[in-house]
Amino acid sequence: MAAKPKPLDSEIEAIELEARYGHLEAEAIIEIAVERFRAEGGIATVSSFGADSAVLLHMVANVDSTLPVLFLDTGQHFGETLQYRDQLADDLGLTNLIVVHPQREALSARDAKNDLHKSDPDLCCEIRKVEPMARAVSPYAAWFTGRKRHQAQTRAQMPVFEAVGPRIRINPLARWTTADQAAYMRAHDLRENPLVAFGYLSIGCFPCTQPVKPGEDERSGRWAGFAKTECGIHLPVLENLTTAA
Repeated sequence: MAAKPKPLDSEIEAIELEARYGHLEAEAIIEIAVERFRAEGGIATVSSFGADSAVLLHMVANVDSTLPVLFLDTGQHFGETLQYRDQLADDLGLTNLIVVHPQREALSARDAKNDLHKSDPDLCCEIRKVEPMARAVSPYAAWFTGRKRHQAQTRAQMPVFEAVGPRIRINPLARWTTADQAAYMRAHDLRENPLVAFGYLSIGCFPCTQPVKPGEDERSGRWAGFAKTECGIHLPVLENLTTAA
């Protein structure tokens, strides 16, 4: 019988952090993580500047407005999202916005006509999101995301701290509900992505995003017509790439 693989140090660390801090409020989790990882390889925030990005970014800005904020410019974003990105960063005083792009060679070789999303959305996401994300987070020991358990079945058991290859991904808002999100937005008078008013409750690239119909899951407008619920930046393929980075 083959020996069971030895856990990565990051897996042990994530379990320990989850047990010690996973129950805390989001603001406290962010403060602890920034203090811990700033001296242990660095920490960043990943943001799509989508429908519910403002809350996490507001909390991060309150702790350290110079923390790197990584934004994937896939080349397929709504113009409203790009405008919102710049406006919200200015609102919150974020001073270290880092825009990451897909590799030109990969786009030229695999998606020269910008229509790969029609035939192979997984490969399109891999080129435009997953590989750039792996490059973006590779300099850091840890990063924050705004993911929540209620958003999708694939996230229902998501911990606050999780290992991704040799790094730690932190989801401070994991336990938050839609009501929590709305209440925080109102309390702090945060700017909302303008597409939300038109029914876009989960916002990605414009060819693969549509408004959500009343009563539908908030992510139902993503990749409509395909058996696809995640772009891949939160799935094991990213772990494989970051481990190799």
